[in-house]
Amino acid sequence: MLKGDKVGLRARHEDDIPVLQAELADDVVNASRAAGRAWRPITPGSQEAPFVVDDKEQGVVPFSVVELDGGTLIGAATLWGIDNHNRSAHVGLGLLPSSRGKGYGTDVVGVLCHYGFVVRGLQRLQVETLSDNAAMLRSAERNGFVREGVLRSSAWVMGEFLDEVLLGLLADEWKRDSKG
Repeated sequence: MLKGDKVGLRARHEDDIPVLQAELADDVVNASRAAGRAWRPITPGSQEAPFVVDDKEQGVVPFSVVELDGGTLIGAATLWGIDNHNRSAHVGLGLLPSSRGKGYGTDVVGVLCHYGFVVRGLQRLQVETLSDNAAMLRSAERNGFVREGVLRSSAWVMGEFLDEVLLGLLADEWKRDSKG
């Protein structure tokens, strides 16, 4: 398990999937804002469920996020779009509604940076988030991510186009700490 100050990132357990599915993927508004595709219901137990792990897929590393104090499941985090040639990847996370607003997001992003830069040897990490996602913008910027641009009206979400903000962080810009 990778450890931050408040959270741990560990392998996804089978019993995590129904919780993540019910609290993140089945929430139409949340899922529509998080995914780059239209929401659709997924049958419980389906291998197409967004939180089912395919251990053979090398371009995506999914984690379950747990509280260090007690081990309670609080969300999901992912390093995705991993490009080994260009040594880059994208950062994503989703916290359960009861875990939002407690500073976990900043810690999760920090642990993902440690994993990407130290464990994987990547050169660049990137975040794309909706322009009104203040929590993700704050979590990324607190970890040193720099706003690189705005993709105007690029995301169709619940009946309207929204802007996305693109943020990047390079390995030599990242402040190392004791994560891991």
